[in-house]
Amino acid sequence: MAISRTATVILSVLLVSFLVSVESQQFGRRLSQRSLGLRKEKLSHFRIYFHDIVAGPNATAIRIVEATRTNRTAATGFGDITMIDNPLTMGPERTSKLVGRAQGIYTSASINEMGLLMAMNYVFVEGKYNGSSLSILGRNAVMSTVREMPIVGGSGLFRFARGYAEARTHTFNMNNGDAVVEFNLYVLHY
Repeated sequence: MAISRTATVILSVLLVSFLVSVESQQFGRRLSQRSLGLRKEKLSHFRIYFHDIVAGPNATAIRIVEATRTNRTAATGFGDITMIDNPLTMGPERTSKLVGRAQGIYTSASINEMGLLMAMNYVFVEGKYNGSSLSILGRNAVMSTVREMPIVGGSGLFRFARGYAEARTHTFNMNNGDAVVEFNLYVLHY
């Protein structure tokens, strides 16, 4: 059975309308890496010191939520939330050169041990990384010698970054709770 010319035109119009409709519903498209200035990926290592200052008039870590205590949660502070704007320095001394700020939150997320959920941005203020940031989101088992947390992204020179951060407590003041933590960051970035 032959299809009439009119039927062919109608089918063609319907097909084109369908294809235009399908195309207009697509909200993503493939890009070349070069169009965003992305060239060869590199691996960088950064060693910095995180100063968690919880005591005194110049505190940089402030508890914003103190959870209701039970016998079970008293030792770990389960549910407490702390907001931070901690200095990141080149060396462990507080007077060492400032290279950035750790801005974000940490919360006690474990009932049975000192386990923190940390969500923070390392905002760099020095050298070629000035204005760039790395985002760290993960678990910090504070009593472990070495803790590993994922680097989940970044901005500026760290766009599309990924990697991991190793944390080691350098010093901890039992009297006031201040701590200095050495962070080794291993970052894949463009």
